[in-house]
Amino acid sequence: MTSSSTSTTGRTGPPARTRCDSRAAIARRRSSNDRRPRHGAPGRGDRSSARAGRRGDGDRGRVRRPREARPPARPEAKALTKTAKTSARSTAEEALLDAAERLLVDIGYARVTTRRLAEEAGVNHGLVHYYFGSNENLLVRALERFTERLIARQRDLYEAEGPFIDKWRTAMHYLVSEDVTYEKVWLELQALAWNHPDLRERLAHVNAEWRAVLTDAFREPHRELGIELPLDALVSLVMTFNIGMEVERLGGIETGHEELLDWIDGWLSNSRR
Repeated sequence: MTSSSTSTTGRTGPPARTRCDSRAAIARRRSSNDRRPRHGAPGRGDRSSARAGRRGDGDRGRVRRPREARPPARPEAKALTKTAKTSARSTAEEALLDAAERLLVDIGYARVTTRRLAEEAGVNHGLVHYYFGSNENLLVRALERFTERLIARQRDLYEAEGPFIDKWRTAMHYLVSEDVTYEKVWLELQALAWNHPDLRERLAHVNAEWRAVLTDAFREPHRELGIELPLDALVSLVMTFNIGMEVERLGGIETGHEELLDWIDGWLSNSRR
């Protein structure tokens, strides 16, 4: 009996990779990468140059037009713009000055604020300082503008034909009746200027303007009536007389005023004879 032996052949896989094999594979990959053209390498650079050349060839012979500059604004347009800005500023300034006059009369300078002025004028409150520099400058400018109007009126009065006594009576009517608002503005700012030397100078200028008007007005009557008091002293007497009456009347005091005015009127009438 023949015995047969069965041999079992097992499957064998690929041989295990050694550390040396791994190192060799890494070296091959690096070598392959080194042979590839990199950014900026001659191969790719040539293609980029070729593309640039093709684009350049297409532009040959083509004239590029420069960008057209905007035409300069016409002088007429500039003038209109400037006029519009000037008009807007003038309107805002006048509105603020009108508001300052009203508020000085109604509430007095101590309660006049930037926002109150702007609200009364209907403008942005920033325009007060932008146009006038400060509340105080705006208030004094309001007085100066008010003074300009009244001085023009008084000069017209005294330069007109007619007897001096009639002009005096008209001036006294203004003092005790029509000019009460101006007197309030004037005295409010007198008080404000007591602690502001720069404002005092401007109010002194207003005072000098009134003094000049009265000096011209009284020069001829002073000579005709033979008043012994020097002309400058006479003008000072009239100005302080006016201010004294203004202060008392604004405080509600009128005692003796009518009698004093009647006496002066009678003296002037008798002196003409």
